[in-house]
Amino acid sequence: MTAPSSALRGVLVAFGAYAVFAFSGASIKILHGGVPAYQIAFIGALFGGAALPFIKARGDSWFDVVRSTNRPLWLLRFVCGAIGAIASIITFTKLPMAEAFCLLFLLPSFVTILSVIFLREDVRWQRWAAVIIGFLGVLVVLRPGFRELSAGHLAAAIGGLVAAISIVVMRKMGPAEKRLSLYGAALLGTIAVSGILMLSEMVVPTPRQWLFIASYGLLGAAGNVMLMTAARLAPANLVAPPQYSQMLWAIAFGYLIFDDSIDLPMAAGIVLIVCSGLLTLAREKKRGTPLPRAVVSADNQAPLATSAEETSAAERPAQSASPATSHA
Repeated sequence: MTAPSSALRGVLVAFGAYAVFAFSGASIKILHGGVPAYQIAFIGALFGGAALPFIKARGDSWFDVVRSTNRPLWLLRFVCGAIGAIASIITFTKLPMAEAFCLLFLLPSFVTILSVIFLREDVRWQRWAAVIIGFLGVLVVLRPGFRELSAGHLAAAIGGLVAAISIVVMRKMGPAEKRLSLYGAALLGTIAVSGILMLSEMVVPTPRQWLFIASYGLLGAAGNVMLMTAARLAPANLVAPPQYSQMLWAIAFGYLIFDDSIDLPMAAGIVLIVCSGLLTLAREKKRGTPLPRAVVSADNQAPLATSAEETSAAERPAQSASPATSHA
C-alpha cells in the first residue's frame, strides 16, 4: 500500500471512529437519566473490556493490564478514568449534545496549561492565543449571568480537566508503558469506583435501557479499536483533527432526535472552540510534540493512538500492522 493511500484510509477510519463515539454519546442521552450515572459507567466499562483483545500486543501478558513502570502515575490514571467516565455521562445526560461536545473540546487548552505546570513545556504565544480563544468560546457558549448553568456544565469542565491530566500522565510515563496497562488503568478505575458508588443507588434496567447501555460500552470499545487502526495507517496529525466532525453528528442528533436547537451565540462559541483546538494541534505538530488523545468517547477512555511512537510507525507506509500487534 502506498503512503498516500494508507494515509487516506487512516483518515477515513478516523472519521468512522469519531462517528462511532458520537453514537456512543447519543446512547447515553437516549437513556434520559433513567439509569444512575454510576451504574451506566460500571456496566459500560464492563462492555468496554471487549476492546482488550485488540489492544493486547503479541507477547503481552494479561497481567500487563495491572502492571506499570510507574505505579503512582498508573493509579492517577486509574482515578482519572473513573472521574472522567462519570463526569462525561452526566454531561451527555444534562446538556444538549452539541453543547456537551463543545465544552469537552476544551481538552487541548487544559493540556497546554497542565503541560506548562507539570512537564515544564515551553509554550509560546501562539499556543497561549489558542487557549485564550478556546476560553472565550466557552464564555460565548455559556453566557454566565445571562443563562442558568447546571451540573452538566460543571461535569463537562471536570471531564475535560481529568482527561487532560490523563494525557499529561501518558506523556510523563512515555512509550515504555504498554497500551494494555494504560487502557487497563482507566477501565479498572471506572469499574472499581463506579461499582462502589452505585451500591447506594441501583435500578434494574429495562430491556430497552440494557440495549443503549450496551451500545454505549460496545461502541466505545469499537471506536477505540478503529482509532488505533487509523493511527497505524496515517500520521497522528492527520488522525486527530477529524475528531471535530463529532460536532456535526451532535448537531444532527440534537435536531433529529433530541429536539435541541443552536442559537447564534452558541454557534459562534463552537467555532471559536474548534478553531482553538485546531490551532493547538497545528502548533504541536510544528514543534514535534506528541499529539494529545482526544476526548471523543463518552467514557473518556478512548484513543491511546496518538503517541510519538505510533506517529512514527504510521509514517512508515510498509508497516500498517493490525491493532493486535502494537505496544503503547
